Amino acid sequence: MEQTVILQCLLLLGCLVLSAGAKVEEKAEATLPITTLSPPEGNTTFLGGTTWCVALAGVSQIDLQNALDWACGLGMANCKPIQEGGECFEPDTLVSHASFAFNNYYQQNGNSDIACNFGGTATLTQHDPSYGKCAYNAARDDRSSATRMSKFRPHLTWWKSAGILLLLYLRRCL
Repeated sequence: MEQTVILQCLLLLGCLVLSAGAKVEEKAEATLPITTLSPPEGNTTFLGGTTWCVALAGVSQIDLQNALDWACGLGMANCKPIQEGGECFEPDTLVSHASFAFNNYYQQNGNSDIACNFGGTATLTQHDPSYGKCAYNAARDDRSSATRMSKFRPHLTWWKSAGILLLLYLRRCL
């Protein structure tokens, strides 16, 4: 599992580098236009649609708790609403709290597939999980996610987190 987490972090780092404006130069004759009807890779918010990221029921409680701890810690999701007294504290279940935190993180990070993985403990839904006073954030946009992602700039915290994970991994390998 640890190697999976490290690989996901490295993949995330690669996506962040690409979204930060890294450019790949290609010869003009080597580029062939490809017509597709599907959205670009990593796109999960389709034209006129909205998606939310929620915890999967039935996954390991330990994995779910670890993912929730990460989302509310290094992931910097807003977890105040799921703390005691918050509008999303009830029901006081791990799945409910993780769903709120996962979605908050997902919405803050460009609605891309990689922002809704959490080690396989999360999934996307097109059904609004909001209930009562608990409103789940949603980014609805009639433009494609590719446009929105081009404006996405990673926070310095991402670079620090990715660097720390990479250093820990390399230290362990040596």
